[in-house]
Amino acid sequence: MTSEGSGQQPSLARAFAVARHGKLWLVPTILSALVALCLSLLYLGGILNPNGNLRHLPIALVNADQGPPLPGQQQTLGAQVSQSVISATPAGAVQWRRLSQAQMQDQLASGKVYGALVVPTDFTTSVAALTDTEATARPALTVLTNPGLGSLGSSLAGQITQRAANQASLTIGRQLASQASAQGANATTRALLGDPITVTTQVGHAIGQHSGLGLTAFYFTLLLVLTGFVGGNIINSGVDAGLGYTDNEIGPWHTRRPTVPISRTQTLLLKMLLTAGITAVTTSLLMIAAIAMLGMDASHLPLLWIFSYCASLAVGLGVQAINAAFGAIGQLVSMFVFIALALPSSGSTIPLHAVPDFYRFLALFEPMRQLGDGVRAILYFDARADAGLTRGWIMIAVGVALALLFGFAMTLYYDRKGLHRLTARSAVPATPHPSEPS
Repeated sequence: MTSEGSGQQPSLARAFAVARHGKLWLVPTILSALVALCLSLLYLGGILNPNGNLRHLPIALVNADQGPPLPGQQQTLGAQVSQSVISATPAGAVQWRRLSQAQMQDQLASGKVYGALVVPTDFTTSVAALTDTEATARPALTVLTNPGLGSLGSSLAGQITQRAANQASLTIGRQLASQASAQGANATTRALLGDPITVTTQVGHAIGQHSGLGLTAFYFTLLLVLTGFVGGNIINSGVDAGLGYTDNEIGPWHTRRPTVPISRTQTLLLKMLLTAGITAVTTSLLMIAAIAMLGMDASHLPLLWIFSYCASLAVGLGVQAINAAFGAIGQLVSMFVFIALALPSSGSTIPLHAVPDFYRFLALFEPMRQLGDGVRAILYFDARADAGLTRGWIMIAVGVALALLFGFAMTLYYDRKGLHRLTARSAVPATPHPSEPS
């Protein structure tokens, strides 16, 4: 053993010796295991069975058929097809909206329907013409897609609509073929009448080529949330280090500034002021990278910048409020609020109509869905208020208000209770560079 006055350094602990202490493992193991379990359940639980979870997917149904009805029938074939299409889909899976042509175009352009099925004006007349011995082509129904609502949602609506239209063709075809057979029609006519409808697919509301098949809105929103979340945590750590409440460690270099006597409330105010200023820089750089450098299709650029800034700022302020309230575990809490729960409930990759009820509940308040709807409205739907932009602005205002109220309420409470941060102490001298003598 060496005496305290010998000037020798105490012996350093060995990693394997310290690792034998069970208490050192307890908290990191429990927290890591819970995070892994929760993230696995959250992310995979929402994507495994979109068709099985499908509920009330809105699709427009336009019957423009003007008839007249075939002999011996009271309805046009367009009306019969409409009824057959509705009955051919599982109850509760699709919300068929019977609309006029103009209403259908409006709802496609505002992102309110994922697709449409259109019966043309001359549909009954075209089917009747199949009884002509020279008829060789079948009349067509048109399936319209809406890629602005995401490639998966638009594809899902298109598949459902095509299956329903094909089933309607066979249903009506059996009736027409039976009548034609009774009237002595030839084999070609009976074959055409047995499956009288062809289905064509077109884009109902076009988006730009550089729109990632309708996914740029999701990824742009994700970037806004990530810059707000990561930037907020960087600012939180940087301010704490600058005020002397935490160590500043980069590689082998370690410093600690003199502790600045400041209340929790004033510290939070300082962090929020920095967040407001730095978010303007990160938002500008994000748009420069996405639009100017990578060529992402975007319009209404001033509006997109203002909305993006406010969206990212709301996240950043929320991060500061949560960190002020929860301290060291604040980053974990804010990660679940803004990332883990928000991503699977955003409705941007898989429609909310095709996820379990739990995710639809989260989508009512989780920020990713609200911000994503606003960004999508600006990028794809001409910044229409009813395409989700109004809801986006409202939820940004609500988010900022909640962050301010919650954050300052908690810090004022801590200050009044005398729950101050670390006791002020002088700076610890910086550790010398490894190459310098100690």
